[in-house]
Amino acid sequence: MDHSRVKDRERLKPLPKGEPYWQRLRPGCYLGFAPSTKSGEGTWHVRAYDPEKRGYRRKSLGAFADVSGSGKFAAAKIEAERFTDVIETGGHREAKLQTVADACRIYAGDRPEAEQRFKRYVYDDPVAKVRLDRLRRRHLREWRERLEKTPAQVSRSKQGQKRSRERAPSTINRDMVVLRAALAKVLSPGPPSSEAAWQEALKPIRNADGRRTLYLDKGQRRALLKNVEAEAAPFVRALCLLPLRPGALAALTAGDYDRRTKELTIGQDKNGKPRRVRLPESAAELLAAQAKDKLPTAPLFMRANGAHWNRNSWKVPISAAVVAAGLDRGATAYTLRHSTITDLVQAGLPLLTIAQISGTSAEMIERHYGHLASDAAEQALGSLAL
Repeated sequence: MDHSRVKDRERLKPLPKGEPYWQRLRPGCYLGFAPSTKSGEGTWHVRAYDPEKRGYRRKSLGAFADVSGSGKFAAAKIEAERFTDVIETGGHREAKLQTVADACRIYAGDRPEAEQRFKRYVYDDPVAKVRLDRLRRRHLREWRERLEKTPAQVSRSKQGQKRSRERAPSTINRDMVVLRAALAKVLSPGPPSSEAAWQEALKPIRNADGRRTLYLDKGQRRALLKNVEAEAAPFVRALCLLPLRPGALAALTAGDYDRRTKELTIGQDKNGKPRRVRLPESAAELLAAQAKDKLPTAPLFMRANGAHWNRNSWKVPISAAVVAAGLDRGATAYTLRHSTITDLVQAGLPLLTIAQISGTSAEMIERHYGHLASDAAEQALGSLAL
């Protein structure tokens, strides 16, 4: 039963004793709708499982008379999940959930990269204050238009002046996908082609990731390393040896590497889940040299000024090395990640293992690199010929 559809609710007949029709939102959380026996619009209810009492607790949420028909379900869903959160946490609710900003903060709780994007493009924007139960497609369409007009900062000059360029479609997609994910956690998709269809304003731009398909083979990566400046060389070499996101690599501290076991703990990454990776000798030697004589909290890959590398600081030396080596000028730090993942897939490593090492999902690896695995499988089968 889908209570988000107004017409479906209107067709419901009152049940004995005003009992609601229940819809499961998640394990232990049910949203109920009781049609009016008169001419009213009906009332909403919540049923939440109390682990302490080992039973369900119910509450009437009211009719949400001040909310339009298509928005009633969203408003009731928010209140139902809020009540369930209170019950599940023993009466203490950790965070409020009323506005777009609230949804973003909860989603970004263990996702540092998402939090950084929200800080740059959501929290200070008018959309942040829009109530979730009143969120419409136009709110997000207007936010998207403002985002597309915002230049992307690519570097700083030696004098500290910001250098920017027009925001690329792939960048716009990455900024939108985290907001869409945050809202999808608390809102159901609105009816297609209606103002309640908030999700339609955040559809990604098609074929926007052309740059990610750029591949540098080992010879080209060696040429890049040969031409990169000395300060950035260890950081760039690590990007060539490990399929990590540049931001995750830059955030590492000396304490994240265990020289005894040759294991690296990656904590601050896009997926927000810490993971441990055992390193081969080449990468282990590089990280051991970087960690030597450093405090555990010091940057593992440290700039000359003692700070971590970041997007603004690594772009300049990598771009200069790309030009000096005569490589495709579209090559970036992310190109190195793409290239190392490509090599692992072509080497026949299971896609799930690659996903775990690189800190992404097996679905993403399958979607972007599955064709390479198929080619490797074909070659392996060909080797069986008698």
